[in-house]
Amino acid sequence: MLTLTPPAAAKVKSLLEQEGDTSLALRVAVKPGGCSGFSYEMFFDGDFADADQVAEFDGVKVVVDSDSAPHLEGAEVDYQDGLQGAGFAINNPNVSRTCGCGSSFS
Repeated sequence: MLTLTPPAAAKVKSLLEQEGDTSLALRVAVKPGGCSGFSYEMFFDGDFADADQVAEFDGVKVVVDSDSAPHLEGAEVDYQDGLQGAGFAINNPNVSRTCGCGSSFS
């Protein structure tokens, strides 16, 4: 299962509060596509399957489907807010290469 850093959990919690539904979870998935073969998806979700992996980090529920789980094992979702911009980043030890745009991997 992947992990969520404290800054990422705080940002997700803030976004859920803005969304007005703190019962939703952050779903992290890997989908075929992009220049290198796979790309990440992150979105709020309230529908869960029996095979989903669920974990909680600082009060934020994170869900990963069974197909994405092997690609995300040991990965970390972080949030950074700095002079170069703000956003989520997935640090994934399973990635062998990434594309030039930085949004897909293999």
